[in-house]
Amino acid sequence: MLTVIPQPENDPTLNVDLTKTYDAVIVGSGAAGGMASHVLTAAGMKVLMLEAGKKLPIEKELRSMEWPYDNANRGSLPADQHALTFNEYTIRKPPYGPGFEKSKQLHSYVGDTDYTKNITVEERDNPYTGTNYAWVRARCLGGKTNIWGRLALRLSDYDFKAKDRDGFGENWPISYSDISPYYDKVDLYLGITGVKENLPHLPDSIFQRPTKLNCAEVTLKTGLAKMGRTLTQYRAGVTSDGLKHNKYRSRCYGRGACERKGGCDIHAAFDSPTGLIYPAMDTGNLTLRTNSIAREIAVDPATGKATGVHFVDAVTKKDYTAKARVVIVAASTLESARLLLLSKSKMHPNGIGNSSGHVGHNFCEHVMGPGVYGRVKDLVGKPPTLDDGRPGGFYLTRFRNLKEKHQKFIRGYGFEGGSGHTMFPAGTDRPGFGAGFKEEIRKNQGAYIGMGAFGEVLSRYENFVDLDPTVKDKWGIPSLRFHYKFGDNEQRMAEDMKETAQEMFEAAGFEIVHVSGRVLTEGWSIHELGTVRMGDDPTKSVLNQFEQSHDVKNLFVVDGSAFVNASCQNPTWTIMSLCWRSCDYMVDEMKKGNL
Repeated sequence: MLTVIPQPENDPTLNVDLTKTYDAVIVGSGAAGGMASHVLTAAGMKVLMLEAGKKLPIEKELRSMEWPYDNANRGSLPADQHALTFNEYTIRKPPYGPGFEKSKQLHSYVGDTDYTKNITVEERDNPYTGTNYAWVRARCLGGKTNIWGRLALRLSDYDFKAKDRDGFGENWPISYSDISPYYDKVDLYLGITGVKENLPHLPDSIFQRPTKLNCAEVTLKTGLAKMGRTLTQYRAGVTSDGLKHNKYRSRCYGRGACERKGGCDIHAAFDSPTGLIYPAMDTGNLTLRTNSIAREIAVDPATGKATGVHFVDAVTKKDYTAKARVVIVAASTLESARLLLLSKSKMHPNGIGNSSGHVGHNFCEHVMGPGVYGRVKDLVGKPPTLDDGRPGGFYLTRFRNLKEKHQKFIRGYGFEGGSGHTMFPAGTDRPGFGAGFKEEIRKNQGAYIGMGAFGEVLSRYENFVDLDPTVKDKWGIPSLRFHYKFGDNEQRMAEDMKETAQEMFEAAGFEIVHVSGRVLTEGWSIHELGTVRMGDDPTKSVLNQFEQSHDVKNLFVVDGSAFVNASCQNPTWTIMSLCWRSCDYMVDEMKKGNL
């Protein structure tokens, strides 16, 4: 039976008073925007949050207790809708609307299920141009936290001080010791599962009860230990023990739909609305306005300081202005860069906060695609086990360029993977039909194991986004244009991913079923980072160490755009930890009258 999650009493569809000046206005309601609302409202600040999309009845969208055979399309999209495929992203050039006129709705590749189709945007309403890129966007309350993969990892000084190790790029203006207390705060407030490994390059969190590795995963872990490599339980942003301080969250029940490209409708997995926004609304200090598309940051022509945000109502297309003492941009990496570039004025002719010329540049993410799929012969024909309902299988931590320098590339990569019996059996893509085929599937389904790599894409000035001079979105706002490609370092790293994946499965004694060396389209990781990076030097960065604009002291950009490099770890937990730190600083500065 579906757990009923309470909703906050103040309805975000109510009229919002735009005549008043708020202490802060937040653009975006995802991981960063949600965290900013939590910290600032807890400090007593009056905050307005603008979300470009609507508030979805998310439990009705995700339906994790629905069996595939109860869905009219077995969980797939209706026939009149289409989600872009790998080949379409590769062959066609953006914008991705032309050629799909017969489809009533057009989605990114993540919107290819009946459970995510209303979470991802309509691509034709939100065009972008330039080089090929698989841009996944979710315009709704909570943004992509409604469908994120849940892997919650910390960065270390191997990442923050990467330039000191290999000479490339720039160091972050902070060290692990600066952010570590905030990682702890996020762990305790939101919940995370995992096992301590005491690795200097992947710091441990304050973990709740971990999930268990299954037989195939333990076999791989044992084999890798002999190679000096570490496989650990999936470190998921999920509360396995529950959170007494949050009535909107439930502990993980281990139900069977976690492998879907959808979120968690009992909210054991973190999402921004139940984890951060609803509790912030309960303070009485947060006002939420949905369907509000930010188009420009308002500026005082005399001082150049931010005075609020001009936005368009997504439904009526009418223009409005929200006034605030501090503007916090948390629209996601690419949308935040777009908003800054759109905010041109006499005081900021190249876009607000862009005196360095670095807004939109130093764009980075994770390269993915290479991996391996194998079979554990000893598990063929064994009785089925209950392996569904885990928020993830395992994480194989980085092992390149730690103690020894690789000759072909710098930085590193890790692997995500899993094994076991699932609701929909593995192996159905193998050749065959009839009773014999079905018997083969039954015998082998629990014996398969696979993993895929995520590697660091180097932060380079020549990888950037800017505004398209002619193409605009549905609301008349100029679209982003991409100038972005993986480089030689990423290609050489991908070759090594393929080789090591096969090497490790063979060392574990697995039968190799398939090895993939294919590099997925830029953007496939959904881990866009950089474009508004932090740094000590205002000529080479946009923000200081507290994600505060060098140029405009009451402007903060608190999402993944502030990252100096991508590392190879998933960024969500770091985004929220940095944001918490920045908002603490912001509150202190406001009390001192410095903003």
